[in-house]
Amino acid sequence: MSKALYVTTIEPRSGKSIVVLGLMRMLLGRTAKVGYFRPIIDDIPNGAVDNHINTVTSFFELDIAIKDTFAFTRSEVLTAYNQGRGGEVIDKIIGKYKMLEELYDFVLVEGTDFSDDSSIIEFDINALIAKNIGAPTILVASALGKTTMELRGTLRLAYDTFRKKDVEVLGVVANKIAITNAIEVTTALQEEFGDEIEVIVIPKINSLINPTIKEIVDALDGEVLFGEEFLNNQAGSFGVGAMQLRNYLTHLKEDSLVITPGDRADIILGVLQANLSDNYPKISGVVLTGGIIPEESILKLIEGVKEVVPIVSVSEGTFAVTNRIGRIESRIYADNKQKVTTSIAVFEKYVNVDRLAKRMITFKSDVLTPRMFQYELLKRAQQEKKHIVLPEGEDERIIRATSRLLAVGVVDITLIGSKRKIKNKASKLGIPLDMDRVKIISPLKSPYFEEYVTTFYELRKHKNVNIDMARDMMTDVSYFGTMMIYKGHADGMVSGAIHTTQHTIRPALQFIKTKPGASVVSSVFFMCLKDRVSIFGDCAINPNPNAVQLAEIAIASAASAASFGIVPKVAMLSYSSGASGQGADVDRVREATQIVKEKKSDLKIEGPIQYDAAVDLVVGKSKLPDSEVAGQANVLIFPDLNTGNNTYKAVQRETGALAIGPMLQGLNKPVNDLSRGCTVDDIYNTVIITAIQAQDF
Repeated sequence: MSKALYVTTIEPRSGKSIVVLGLMRMLLGRTAKVGYFRPIIDDIPNGAVDNHINTVTSFFELDIAIKDTFAFTRSEVLTAYNQGRGGEVIDKIIGKYKMLEELYDFVLVEGTDFSDDSSIIEFDINALIAKNIGAPTILVASALGKTTMELRGTLRLAYDTFRKKDVEVLGVVANKIAITNAIEVTTALQEEFGDEIEVIVIPKINSLINPTIKEIVDALDGEVLFGEEFLNNQAGSFGVGAMQLRNYLTHLKEDSLVITPGDRADIILGVLQANLSDNYPKISGVVLTGGIIPEESILKLIEGVKEVVPIVSVSEGTFAVTNRIGRIESRIYADNKQKVTTSIAVFEKYVNVDRLAKRMITFKSDVLTPRMFQYELLKRAQQEKKHIVLPEGEDERIIRATSRLLAVGVVDITLIGSKRKIKNKASKLGIPLDMDRVKIISPLKSPYFEEYVTTFYELRKHKNVNIDMARDMMTDVSYFGTMMIYKGHADGMVSGAIHTTQHTIRPALQFIKTKPGASVVSSVFFMCLKDRVSIFGDCAINPNPNAVQLAEIAIASAASAASFGIVPKVAMLSYSSGASGQGADVDRVREATQIVKEKKSDLKIEGPIQYDAAVDLVVGKSKLPDSEVAGQANVLIFPDLNTGNNTYKAVQRETGALAIGPMLQGLNKPVNDLSRGCTVDDIYNTVIITAIQAQDF
């Protein structure tokens, strides 16, 4: 049974990277340890890392040494073949692959790029490598410049050639298809290949084809004068600023790259002002030609502009520069996470990953890695899309997370804030935010504002809230967002990036309220360690829970674990294990454990128990040899907030674990809190778990 998949193209610029990135995400979601291997890479300067290898290993944080990810450079292979040593090349490639095969559950192998004169032998080399490592193959072809019949013929020829060389072909990918031709191409390829292989059709995505300013700078050997932090801006189009400013402004397009001689101060300053104006499209950057740097007074003026787009100086003339920019082929690289994320989203949108996985993965590991857990979360959230409101819509991290969430199509999102401010900030930061897919609401401008005011007044008038107080409260983004959930206009809320926990939770406690039978709101973190996922509770809400509250937290945390696919084994943590310890604190944990056993007799639980005995099998068996939980606990309940909060942060920082949460438990509707130091990843993950929570309401 094969433990590898070989992805190869049959021509230059096929878009193979989209397929590799999508497959790696899919594999990491189903397999514990995935390796990555490129038998032959392009020639690179000493000390540099191949772009494909750098992108895949860094984005997916693969635990693999760079030296183990490839065997030869392109020139080394050509030299060896010219000297009649082709057999040595294949032998070394097999040896390197076999080493990875022993270390990993599955190895994704990426073939060559067909990028120079060696292309004539690359087709045969890729087939030979796939045959010798025993890996089935996916063939990738570009539709650019081909009719449907030509594309069909190209893929059939490649398929037949690989099959004649005794290489199993698992699927074919027709990439960069015009969206209007997608159905026609799919039908033609399904007629050609039937059900014998997987037929994948991926449309042309402009945001992946357009080059970034960074790529343009590299291609032109340019000098960045301003805006280095925005080099990942994409040039949707480009044009020369040669006419008078009043005329040129009418030719500006969204994300346009402006090309103009370096002494045209009128054009430079004019387009920068247009970029700040709501009345003109946003530009991606400015290229100054002729090696001319603007005068000192002009540079000083530009320095005073906030969030200026990249301004790049190049030595060549305007005509030559314009032609060279038109020939730049955009690539996906590690620094541009937006392109990587978009690539994965495109792959998952147009590929039946479950069906493909059944064809290629022959086993599923019992180990639950963080990547597998995150993948399962994403897939689960996508099964029943929910509507999440983010009250802090003008925060940069919220906007970036929203862009990622919309790209993968996992939730519907409403941002609370000024539409103009959010749109301008996204544009200036180079964040692709689809304004047609995100709802942006300012409370006072909402058609529901007065309805929300009246509802809040009715709910809280017994607490001496009058209508004016209710109106004032509804201008607060946390109260407005929570009311959206109460009224059924959203399914869940995530807040706290710029507000305190109390500010986020207070409205929910006032009128969302707790579930029937719940007396306490608590929280859990999903702690994604290297080889497992554990639940930590309560690390964010309750300072000193009594025995009854601690028992309720344990039961709620176990239920949360089960709802996310983790079979709960609960450890009630203390400074003592078993019956040996005495004292008020350990007695409280012992009492809480007994309460849980009486209420949930089928739940596997141990307490009191020390942390090491709970998670280390050797220690657990030595201290509590008859326990079903000791050494295997995956739900760890801390006796108080001081212990829990410090422990989760210590584990996170010292082990590099990913902490997803806190996720609140006990409320009638899902409302989750963020740390004010949260990252974009934290927001992204918390929104996804909130959406999954909402599926149960």
